[in-house]
Amino acid sequence: MEQQVTDRKKIPAEAVELYSRFIHGQIDRRGFFDGITRYAVGGLTATALIEALMPNYALGQQVRKDDDRIKATYETIQSPNGNGYMKGYFVRPDSQDSRDAMPTKLPGVIVIHENRGLNPHTEDVARRFALENFIAFAPDALSTMGGYPGDDYKGGQLFAKLDAAKRTQDFVAAARWLKAHPLCNGQIACTGFCFGGSMTNNLSAILGADMAAVAPFYGAAPNPMDMPKVKAAVLVHHGALDKMLSEAYPAQEAELKKNNVRYEGHIYPNSVHGFFNDATPERYNKVAAQQAWTRTIEWFNQYARGAKA
Repeated sequence: MEQQVTDRKKIPAEAVELYSRFIHGQIDRRGFFDGITRYAVGGLTATALIEALMPNYALGQQVRKDDDRIKATYETIQSPNGNGYMKGYFVRPDSQDSRDAMPTKLPGVIVIHENRGLNPHTEDVARRFALENFIAFAPDALSTMGGYPGDDYKGGQLFAKLDAAKRTQDFVAAARWLKAHPLCNGQIACTGFCFGGSMTNNLSAILGADMAAVAPFYGAAPNPMDMPKVKAAVLVHHGALDKMLSEAYPAQEAELKKNNVRYEGHIYPNSVHGFFNDATPERYNKVAAQQAWTRTIEWFNQYARGAKA
């Protein structure tokens, strides 16, 4: 490492925004690297800035893959209306032993990644749900392209090549697979981040009453024409500094009200797009992330577990 970045205040907000544009495919790797040099001031080199902005999945990990409180496997499901099949990361509490004659059935949570495939952060979030006594399935949209390639930029390039309609059907298949799983109580919820937040909103409309609750993080709202189909309880999370999405939320709220959807919406102050992702420290807002996580668990417990627990 060229230098440790210990004073996070030195990272300009414009550099964080440039990184956000990069990971969303709005600029390429060269454009990002060239652009970041403009902010290499005050003792920070461009190399140190890039290192500070790029994800550090080991740093952000909260639950180890070999944590003895969980059981995790990689599963392949069929998706005849999508790309044929989809792989995903299936996690459950160790206490839910499928070898028992009658294992305790738990609510399920679909965890949907950003626009780069099933990276380690998303898998870690799935493990966190298992520790909250849910079963969780985190599908990988890049399954038929070899899976998440171990590099977010390359993952984003692969993701851009996917057929959007087939990709959506893959996630529908994943949700239906989890709902029908013998260890699921028949109630499922969904959460996701950025693209995953948008897909979470879309699944709430597509699945209707088959989806109990959703908690999209900084995701675009579903088409207003589809809002009457939403039967899930909707919990919306946005960062106040994520202007495009946070300023669009009132229109979504109006549609939720108009269609009598149970909902809550939270706009977190001093929070940018990606504020929940602790693998990207320059975007991560610990206070907001913890509030959003607590609210999500409470929401899913209320609407996907409820009296069925």
